[in-house]
Amino acid sequence: QGNMAFTGKYEFEGDENYDEFVKKIGLPSDKTELGRNCKIVTEVVQNGNDFTWTQHFPGGRTTSNTFTIGKEANMETMGGKKFKATVKMEDGKLVADFPNYYHTAEISGGKLVEISTSSGVVYKRTSKRIA
Repeated sequence: QGNMAFTGKYEFEGDENYDEFVKKIGLPSDKTELGRNCKIVTEVVQNGNDFTWTQHFPGGRTTSNTFTIGKEANMETMGGKKFKATVKMEDGKLVADFPNYYHTAEISGGKLVEISTSSGVVYKRTSKRIA
């Protein structure tokens, strides 16, 4: 896998437990609808331990977070909340504690697999590599 394992562009392919999860984290219903089966394109640029993680939403809205493994960074959730988090690398997975959920991301079988857990609800999102 090497050091640049995450670099690439990934398009949303499918998810599990979306509705249950967004209820748990208190996403407003208008945002819930926007996010359902949303063809989000996730663009990752990895340079060693430095990452830029950008999500492109249909209609032109983007969210971008820049972070370095093991250092606290200013981040923004998909709901637009700003917070501080330290992203760690564990067994090839990126791991972060967001304000109301625990998030992991890994490259598995050429796909970007993201898992968010909140109060026992596990939300899984899979994206296929497009670039």
